[in-house]
Amino acid sequence: MTLSLDKSEILQKIDNTSNLSELEDIRLFFLGKKGLITSEMKSLSSLDIEQKKQKGQQLNVLKNFIENELIKKKNYLDTVLVNEKIKKEKIDVTLSPRNYEIGKIHPISQSIYKVIDIFANMGFSVESGPDIESDFNNFTALNIPSHHPAREMQDTFYIQDSSNEEKVLRTHTSPVQVRTMLRTKPPIRIIVPGRTYRSDSDSTHTPMFHQVEGLLIDENSTMAHLKGCLVDFLKEFFEIDELKYRFRPSYFPFTEPSAEMDVAFTKKNNALKIGEGKDWLEILGCGMVNPKVLENCKIDPSKYQGFAFGMGIERLSMLKYGITDMRGFFESDFKWLDHYGFSPLDLTSFSGI
Repeated sequence: MTLSLDKSEILQKIDNTSNLSELEDIRLFFLGKKGLITSEMKSLSSLDIEQKKQKGQQLNVLKNFIENELIKKKNYLDTVLVNEKIKKEKIDVTLSPRNYEIGKIHPISQSIYKVIDIFANMGFSVESGPDIESDFNNFTALNIPSHHPAREMQDTFYIQDSSNEEKVLRTHTSPVQVRTMLRTKPPIRIIVPGRTYRSDSDSTHTPMFHQVEGLLIDENSTMAHLKGCLVDFLKEFFEIDELKYRFRPSYFPFTEPSAEMDVAFTKKNNALKIGEGKDWLEILGCGMVNPKVLENCKIDPSKYQGFAFGMGIERLSMLKYGITDMRGFFESDFKWLDHYGFSPLDLTSFSGI
């Protein structure tokens, strides 16, 4: 590199550099401890005061010029390196055409979407709540005190938390009804789909399963309204015009009077046809909300009344889709899901989603 203090030549040398290593060589040549500018600065001691002042100013101006040009060139080279690195590491994140038949919607999800859609058209909204509930919300508020035999009807998972307050994995989704009544004034019209837990397992029971419960609280509801609501729902869910059904008196602590609803069915080739036949199948429980439950939830039973119902999503799915063993819902068998699952595009037919 030839010795020169001409700005244009210095700028040309800097512009012609193609990498950071060459740029560092130029910096050392001009500004290093043994560089040209440093040497010129040392030679000032041999000059008289006026010359020293004049040349010193020129050297400082030149030094600042070189430093600024080196910084600009370094920033440019850094940007080039980064862009080259980004280009090499570039990933095409655009999706190729997708076969929507590969992924499947689980029958449980499909049933829940369908239930929500039907009840949404009836004016019901959807509520949800935690899987771990207080003993009060799960039992006491629903007219099931600690000594009540109904607690023995449900094999409950109990949980002891750090506050020593007794908690449970909810045995039904009714605690969400309690939460809603405690925070909302009537009229209330909700459904509550969700997971529930009981210590039981066989071909028709699993430790975790799904329920949907409904609650309507107002000043005028009757058992006739409850029956009409459930009949319309089942006709729509099973896609049948005629439904043979019956209501049998039953007992639930949180409803009075209480009933169980049966639908007629016929069995052919190990498959059930819902809606007609001489045999009966229990499909849900229901009743008018017990006044004690309304009192526990701070609602005046002399002014308000209502009805509630509950049904298992697995049972509905098994009947609608011809599934014979409940355990298949939770075994993560891809062949099973491929057979019983649904296309994601099927969900678009639901107006309530």
